[in-house]
Amino acid sequence: MQLTISGLSKTYANGTRALHDINLRMNTGMFGLVGPNGAGKSTLMRTLATLQDADHGSVFLDELDVLNDKTAVRKILGYLPQEFGLYPKVNAEVLLNHIAEMKGIAAKAERKELVEWLLNKTNLYQFRKKNLGGFSGGMKQRFGIAQALIGNPKLIIVDEPTAGLDPAERNRFHNLLSEIGENVIVILSTHIIEDVKSLCNQMAIINLGEVLLQGHPDEVIQQLNGKVWRKLINKSDLTNMAGIEIISSRLLRGMIEVTVVSDSLPDSGFVLAEPGLEDVYFSYVRNINQ
Repeated sequence: MQLTISGLSKTYANGTRALHDINLRMNTGMFGLVGPNGAGKSTLMRTLATLQDADHGSVFLDELDVLNDKTAVRKILGYLPQEFGLYPKVNAEVLLNHIAEMKGIAAKAERKELVEWLLNKTNLYQFRKKNLGGFSGGMKQRFGIAQALIGNPKLIIVDEPTAGLDPAERNRFHNLLSEIGENVIVILSTHIIEDVKSLCNQMAIINLGEVLLQGHPDEVIQQLNGKVWRKLINKSDLTNMAGIEIISSRLLRGMIEVTVVSDSLPDSGFVLAEPGLEDVYFSYVRNINQ
């Protein structure tokens, strides 16, 4: 299965250009979409989820015209937005059954079997009688995935699914997403770069409505081999590095670790470092924001 996005553009009524000539190709598996706030990620995902229209361009899921056959798309779409409402006084089993009925699964026995499978799949079966208002953040996210899986979707879109989760819940959610992504296209929008590195076999960086980079995480990291340099400096010395193009900096044991991408040693004291996906991200996003 393949999702092909060609020339997709969107400008809002206030003049904000959210998407500009987006071209992406996504195959079965997990596709990571990263970018800063305001990059256009949410606009792209809402457009793919048939919740808003584009100005120009086309999107095809194999032969299915996503932009012009929304009813057909919604039958094979699973969507987990960053924020979604739940009925706090309804339990998980009842609400999943209700959603399944709304999605056209009329037979009671079939719905019962499906709901049990979803609850087991998301490790929520033991909490099936618990009201959703008493769910933890991770449990709510797993419930969100459960409802997104109703109807055997071929395309699943998830927006910031691990934000705010503790490490244990995040690991559970990672395992669940990885298993789901074996058979369908899962688009994962996130600010957590490490999630993309560990989960996705495809990725893209988007900023200011444009695609800056697309590829396999390991392959794009390899492009920076021999080019990433790091140095620990005192906070007071940061102003002395005005002439060096620093892509990122972070506090480390009371000092500042600065990172530079350069073909050669940028300055004394810098050490050649193993590149990571964050280095790729910061180098692309910083360059376009300069």
